[in-house]
Formats: sequence, structure tokens, C-alpha cells
Amino acid sequence: MKIAIAQLQSVRGDITQNKEKHLRFVALAAEKQADFLVFPELSLTNYEPLLAESLAVESDDASLDEFQELSNLHRMTIGVGMPTRSEAGLHISLVLFRPYQTRLIYSKKYLHADEEPFFVSGENFTTIEVKEDAVALAICYELSVAEHTKCAINSGAKVYVASVAKTAVGMEKSVEILSKLAKEHSMTVLIANCVGQCEDFVGSGKSAAWSPEGLLKQLDDETEGVLVVDTKTHEVDVRINS
Repeated sequence: MKIAIAQLQSVRGDITQNKEKHLRFVALAAEKQADFLVFPELSLTNYEPLLAESLAVESDDASLDEFQELSNLHRMTIGVGMPTRSEAGLHISLVLFRPYQTRLIYSKKYLHADEEPFFVSGENFTTIEVKEDAVALAICYELSVAEHTKCAINSGAKVYVASVAKTAVGMEKSVEILSKLAKEHSMTVLIANCVGQCEDFVGSGKSAAWSPEGLLKQLDDETEGVLVVDTKTHEVDVRINS
């Protein structure tokens, strides 16, 4: 299986412009026959909690249908970051498009304290099946929560992907956690971070991938592109957005 993570700078609150960039990144991942592509946290709106109420969509919003069409075309599962709305309130979600299947919504269960004024805990699942392999997911703060990590390990998943929006300090802590996870539990681990200005911080990039033997590849703090990992051979490829 080939897992891809996207590193990009989104435009504050501009879903239309951000979607166009996402579509280009899907094309970059398709060039390497990626089976699963994951974008950073809230990638379609940028990480903007203050704007979430006005930008959030229902889980079946038709404005995202183009991702389903590309998922079908490329036989690729695609996870985009988006605030979603339910009866419970607003959620930080990954909207997951699977080839010729109904979309799934993975909503952040464990919120950082700073997010609680804007969002509510959502429903999610431990793993998603991609090409008959189980992939464990996390959205940002969840990767730091012991109970969440325990569930991922106990699921038997050998691939773990985190979608985040983190500062340089936050990424340093995440790198320590995820490299240890890869080594101690024989997992292929990836983290997709944003770059550029978010609501009240700067996304530091440094998206990365690890095998049980150590770091496979880490992007810098400003490059936009797609990092693709073959989970069997651990070969890595990078496609730069130009």
C-alpha cells in the first residue's frame, strides 16, 4: 500500500481556493499511485476556529462531491480536513472519500482545551480499511492522548496517520511521540502538517514518515508537496507543488 501525506498552506476561510489546491495535490499523489492521501487538520478552511461556525458543512455536503469523483477515478481514499456540523455541535473532522463507497466522517474525539469553546467532541473509529489493510487515524492533539494511542495499538493496525496543524514546538513533541510509536510497535507512521499562518500561530510543516527502523523522510518548514511511502518496501517519494 502507498500512503501519502500532503503539506500545504491554505487560505484563511476560502474553501473554493483551498479546494482547487487540494485537487492539485490529489493529482500529485495519483502520479505515484497512492492508495490513501491525508491532508492536514482543517485543511479546506485553514485552522481557523473563530470562523468554523460560518464554514462548517453537513457530513453529506454536495460541495465536496468532486473528491468522491477523484477517489473513484484514481482508486484512492482521500481524507480532507473540514469543520463539520451535527446535532451535537461543530466538529473538527477528516472527511474520507473511498472509491465507490459512501464517505466516512472521522471527527476529533479528544480536543485541546483551546478548542473547547468552538468545537465539541465527535464520533470516530479506530481504523479505516485501505486495500485490506487497517490504518489508524488521529487528528492533532489525539496523538498525545494515551487512551487514543492504546486503541490504535490494540487494533493491530500497522500504519498510523496523523492529520495536524502544529507549531514548531508542537511538532518537536509530536516527532518524539510518533518516532517512538513506530519503533516500539513496528508501525509505519506519518504526520501531515500545514505551513503558513493559521488563526493565531504559524504552521511549521516538517511533515514526516517513519518506519520501525527510524525516520524515512521529513519535509522542511515551508515546502508544499506530497510525501508518499510504500508501506511494504518503505521507499519514499516526494512530489513538490510548483
